Amino acid sequence: MNDLIVHTINIAHYRLIELTKLADQAKPFYDWVEKQAKRITVSHRSLNEILLTCSKMEIAKIIKACYENVNDEKPLLFDGIGRVYPHGKACFYFFAWMIRDAPQQRLSPLISRMQKADNVTKIMAETDALVELIFEYRTLVKSFDWSALREVVIDRLEGSRRSISGHRIEANVRTSLITAIQYYYSIYGNYGKFKKIDIADKQIKLGKHTIDISVELTPKIGSGKVGLLIPVKTRETEGGGHSHLFTRDIITAISDIKKEINNYHIVAIIVAENWSASEIATLDNQIDLIFHFNMNPNKFIGFDEASQVKFNKYIEKILGGA
Repeated sequence: MNDLIVHTINIAHYRLIELTKLADQAKPFYDWVEKQAKRITVSHRSLNEILLTCSKMEIAKIIKACYENVNDEKPLLFDGIGRVYPHGKACFYFFAWMIRDAPQQRLSPLISRMQKADNVTKIMAETDALVELIFEYRTLVKSFDWSALREVVIDRLEGSRRSISGHRIEANVRTSLITAIQYYYSIYGNYGKFKKIDIADKQIKLGKHTIDISVELTPKIGSGKVGLLIPVKTRETEGGGHSHLFTRDIITAISDIKKEINNYHIVAIIVAENWSASEIATLDNQIDLIFHFNMNPNKFIGFDEASQVKFNKYIEKILGGA
C-alpha cells in the first residue's frame, strides 16, 4: 500500500484501509436482507424505504425471515479479524447495527434479562427487541442505506479488532479470503458447487501440523467435503536459512496432510523480505498457489489489488462456476 507523505512524515491511515476493505464484504449480507424484505413486503423499493415506512408487523416478518432462513447458501458476516459469525448471531448484529445499537455491549445483557424475566427464548427476545428498536427509532436514524450502515460497520469492526489482541497478519489474510468468497457470492448469489462454506475461527491441527486458516466446503452433490488450507509464514529477518526451513516444513506437512485428508487445496502466504526465489519455486510446485509479499511483516496490511484479483480467480475456480 502507498505511503502518504506530508512534510516528510508518513500519515497513511492503514487501519482505515484494512477496515473499509473488510466492511465492504458485509454488502452481500445487506443485499440478501434487502431481498428478504422485498419478498416479505411484495415491494420493489429499497431496504431503506421499506424499513422507514413498513408496519411493525412487516418489520417482525422481515427479521424473523432472516433468522429462520434454512438455506445453507447465505452470505457471511464477521468480526474485526475476519472470523465468521454463526448465522443467528450475524442477524442479531446486523439489525442492531442497522438501528445504530451495540449488540454485544448494550443489548446482550438486556436480552439475558428479558429471558429470565419473561421466560422467553433468546431468539424471541432478540427479534422482539430489534422490531421495537427499529420501529421506535427509525425516524431518528433517518437512513438504512448501505452507505450509512457501512460507516457503522467500520466503527463496530474497529471496536472488535481492538478487543482482540494480536492476529494482525491472520486478520489481513482472512479479509482477503472473505473478499474472494463474498466477491463470488455477490456475482452468483451462491457458492457454486458447494452448499455451505465453514471458515474455522482459529488455527486447526492436522496430525502434528498447525494450519493458520482453513475452510471446509460442503458439496451440493455427494458427501465428500473439500478442504482449503492456508498456512501463513512471516519473518522480520531477511530470508536466508528461514526460507529453506519453511519450505522444508511445509513440504513435510503436505506429505503428512495427504495421510489425514483426501480432498484439499493449499495456498501458502509468505510475508518476508528477500525470500529465496528457488525456495518459492520449490514450494510452488507442491501446492496450488503461493503469495509472497516481499516486505517486513510490520508493513503488511493485506493483499494488493493484483494479488486480490488473483485470489478471487483462484476461489472462483474452486467453487466452480454458477
